[in-house]
Amino acid sequence: MSRNNPAFLSRIFLVWGVFFKYLFNRDFAGQVTAIARETAPAPTTPPKPQLRDADREGALQLLGLLQQEGRFIDFVEENVAAYSDAQIGAAARVVHEGCRKVVHEHFQLEPVRAEEEGSPVTLEAGFDASAVRLTGNVVGEPPFRGTLTHRGWRATAVSLPKIAEGHDLSILAAAEVEL
Repeated sequence: MSRNNPAFLSRIFLVWGVFFKYLFNRDFAGQVTAIARETAPAPTTPPKPQLRDADREGALQLLGLLQQEGRFIDFVEENVAAYSDAQIGAAARVVHEGCRKVVHEHFQLEPVRAEEEGSPVTLEAGFDASAVRLTGNVVGEPPFRGTLTHRGWRATAVSLPKIAEGHDLSILAAAEVEL
């Protein structure tokens, strides 16, 4: 046996000797601990994503457009408990039509996944977790096999109207006063 590769029995005696020396000699234990800390790999934590503020003006502009065309805020803020299902359905039809018009006029959309809903899907390692949300019993590592329950949506183009200088976008719908 070479000096760098001691025999099995030699290693056993060495381990027992080091064990008892570590156990009963405080200075030796401190030296071994210091060496272990120096050579141990530093724990790796993934970097925290940099957060940025969302575009407030664009969000307010979109909300204003949904209100203007579909009376979206009026519908959401209305307490519908007192209305019948038929009345709510009729109102929802008007809101839906207006909001759909805004979305189709200002956004180009496409599904995130091309498969039909209900289709079997396999997600390989490295799949885009921002584009696909796993639900149900999520355990283990990819590949994941499941059923597509929603295709998702991706905006491929956005064309919001230009804003006049000085326009207050926080006014989503002006108050109306009949004279």
